[in-house]
Amino acid sequence: MPRKKKSSSKETPEDANGSASPATPSLPSPTIPPTPSGANVVKTKALVPQPPPPALIICRNKHWRYISSFHGPWLQLPPEILETLAHTNYNTPRPRPIDPAVFFDLVKIRRLVDDATELAVRAASGVGSAQPNGASATHHAAALGLGFGFGAGGQAKLSRERKYRMREQAAQKLSRAYHLDEIASSVATMQSASPLEEVASLVLQRNAQDPDAKYVHFFHEKIPSRQLAECTSLTALNEIIADRPAEGEPLRTRAAVRIFKGDFEGAAADLTSALQVHRFHRPPHTAPKQPQAEQVQAYENVQHRTGRRQEDIVLKEDDQPSSLETQLLFQRAGAYLSIACRHVNAAFVGTPLATPSCETCAARGAADRGTEEAETHSHGEQDAQKVNEARKLVRHNAKRALRDYMAFLSHFEYSPNLPIEIAEDFTRRVNHAANGIRMPRSQYTYHPPPRSESPVDADGNPSQQHRIYALSDLFASAPPSDLPPYPSTEVVAPARQPTLSAITLDQITTTETITYHPLLSDALHGLLLCHSLIQTSAKELLRHAYMVARLARLADGYPVFQASRSPARADWMEVLRLGENWIQLAGSWESLCAPAPLPLFQQPQFGGSARQQQQQAVFDALGDDRVTDETTLRMAIQARQSRAERDYQLDNAQQHLRRWATDDGKEYPISTERATAVARWVVEAPANAGLRSGPTADGAARKRKKKPTTTKTASSPRVAAAAAAGGSGSVRSPGGSKTDLGQMTTGEGDITAVRCSLK
Repeated sequence: MPRKKKSSSKETPEDANGSASPATPSLPSPTIPPTPSGANVVKTKALVPQPPPPALIICRNKHWRYISSFHGPWLQLPPEILETLAHTNYNTPRPRPIDPAVFFDLVKIRRLVDDATELAVRAASGVGSAQPNGASATHHAAALGLGFGFGAGGQAKLSRERKYRMREQAAQKLSRAYHLDEIASSVATMQSASPLEEVASLVLQRNAQDPDAKYVHFFHEKIPSRQLAECTSLTALNEIIADRPAEGEPLRTRAAVRIFKGDFEGAAADLTSALQVHRFHRPPHTAPKQPQAEQVQAYENVQHRTGRRQEDIVLKEDDQPSSLETQLLFQRAGAYLSIACRHVNAAFVGTPLATPSCETCAARGAADRGTEEAETHSHGEQDAQKVNEARKLVRHNAKRALRDYMAFLSHFEYSPNLPIEIAEDFTRRVNHAANGIRMPRSQYTYHPPPRSESPVDADGNPSQQHRIYALSDLFASAPPSDLPPYPSTEVVAPARQPTLSAITLDQITTTETITYHPLLSDALHGLLLCHSLIQTSAKELLRHAYMVARLARLADGYPVFQASRSPARADWMEVLRLGENWIQLAGSWESLCAPAPLPLFQQPQFGGSARQQQQQAVFDALGDDRVTDETTLRMAIQARQSRAERDYQLDNAQQHLRRWATDDGKEYPISTERATAVARWVVEAPANAGLRSGPTADGAARKRKKKPTTTKTASSPRVAAAAAAGGSGSVRSPGGSKTDLGQMTTGEGDITAVRCSLK
C-alpha cells in the first residue's frame, strides 16, 4: 500500500519587521468539525458555519489620504512633455499657474517611478534589454558573470546577482520618489506594473537592514483593506528614523500613520520635528545657488528693460524648489485642527448632577445633608474646571492650525488683474508643447512685478503692472482694497449672467488668477473651520468665506491636475447646514464656488474662437486615460479639434464656453466627526469660550456698571450675524417666532430666553 504524502505547510516568510510577507497574507482559517460516521453528508454541510469572505488585500499606500487630489494627466503625459511644461510654468510671469515646487516634484517622481518599473519588470522576467547582433555582444556580460548567453529573441539572461542589483536600484529610486512626495508617489506607483509592488520585499529577503527597501516596503506591504490603523506597526519607521536622523521625510510618514491611528498629538510632534530637521539640514535645491539667483535676476532685469521674454531658464535639478515644507505645514495644520475638534464634546457640561428630594433630605441627618451639598459643590467646581480647560484647548489648537494654514498659503500668489495676454501666452505654449512644436519667443510685452500691497508705484502714480499678493495677505485684518467686488450679482444669480454678445473686447483685458496647489482647496476650507472654532465674528468670517469662495472658483490645475473632492470643503458645507447659515451667505456654497469662466482669448493674431477650440481639445485629450504616449496624445488632440470645428459651425457662436474639470468634485456632505464637532461648537458654545477663567468662564455676560440695558448682546451665532448685518431688527427662530434685537439687554435671563427660543 503506497504511503500517503504528508501535507507540507510552509511557514509564511517574515520580513525585516517581523511581519508576514505581503505576497502571502495569512488569514485565520475556519474550524470545521469532523463529519460523524453514518451521517447524512448534505445535512452535515448545512450545519457547518460558512467562512467569512476573505478581506481585500491591497498595498498600504492605497489607503493614503488626499490621493484623489493628485490625479490628473501628469500620470499619462510623456516625461519629456511633462518636463517641458514644468519649465514653461516656471518661466511664466507670476503668479505662476501651478506651484513650481510641486510641478518639478511630479517630473522627478514620474522619471523615478518609470525607471524603477522598468528595472523591476526586467528583473521579474529574467531577461535584459535587447542586445545588438554579433558574436561579441555577450563577451563583457559573460566575463562579468552578469549573463550566460542569449535566450529567444536576442534577450540576455540575467543572473541572480544581476536581478538583485536591479531590484536594489529600483528600491533606491522608489525611496527617493517617496521622499519627494509620498502622496504623489503613491498615485504614480498604483498605475505601474505589478512587479513594482514586490521589489522591496525581495531586496529585504537578502538584506533585511536596507533602509531604502524598508521605506518602500512600508508603502507596498499588503494589508486588509480599510484596516491600516490595525495592521500597521511603527517599528520599521522607527528604525529608519534612527538610522537617518537628518531626514525629515520618514517623520512625515510616521505622522501620517499616527493620524490614521488617532494619535494627533504624536503626529503634530513628528511634523514639528520634521520641520526642524528640514530647516536645519536644508538640502541645496530648496534655495537657488548664487550663480542661479544672479541668472534669474539678470533675466528679469532684461525682461523688464526690453519688455520681451528672453530664452527660458532651465533649472538644474539641484536648483529646483522643494515642496517638503508646504507638505509639513499642511499636515500639521490638519493635526492641530483634529486635536481642537476632539476637545469640543468635553467643552460642554453633561447631564447635571441629580439633586436629592426634600423628603430624602429630611430623612437624613443635618450632617449627612451638609456633606452631600459640599460634595455636590466640589463636583460642580471640578466639572466647570474641566469644561473651561477643554474650551481653552479647542481655541488654542485651532489657533495653531490657523497659523500653519496661513504659513502654507503664504507660498502661493494671487493677482486681481493679470493681463489677458499672459494667460493666453501660457495656454499657447502648453498647446505647442503638447503638439511637439518648438516654442517661439513671446510676442507680448509685459514686466514681472514684485509682490505689491498698493496699486501705485514708487512715485505715487497708478501702477501699470499687474499686482501680486500672497494668499495669506488676502486674509489679513486689513486686506487689499483694490480687489474686484465679490460676490457679484452674476455669481449670486447665475441666470442673469450676460451673454457673450454683451461682452466687448475692451472689457476683457485682465483676469483674476492664483497659483494652484493640489491641497489648496482643503487648506482654504480648513481655514474657515479654524475661524469657526476661534469664534471669529460673523462679519469677519463672512469676509473670509467670500475670499475662500473667490479663490476656490479660480483654482484650476490645468494642464496636469484634475478637479478633486476636498474633505474640508464637505465639512464646511455641513457646518453651514447645521449652523443654518449663521454668517448669512448671499447664496449657496456651490454657486459661490462655481468655477469662473475662462478668459476669452480673442486677439486677432491668435484666431479667437479657434484658439479656444484648440485649448479645449488639449484639455480633453490630457484627461483621456487612453493617452499613453506622445503619438496617442497628438491623435487625441487632432480628433477633438476636428470635432470641435464641426460643432462650432453647426451651433451659434454665442454658446457658453466650457471649462476643463468644471465639476469641481460634486460634494456629498456626509457629516463627519470633525463637521459635527465644529457645528456643535458654532451652535452651542458661549461667546468667548476658553478666553476667561473663573465665574464668567461659562460665557455669561459680565455685569456692567454703566448703562446695563443699552448694549445689545448676541447670544448665538444667528443673533450675532443679524446684529452684525443690521444692528437692530428681528431674528426668526426655527419655530417661526421673531425676537426683537432692539429690545435685547445684557440681562442673563434675557440672554437665556433668546438662546432657548433660537434652539
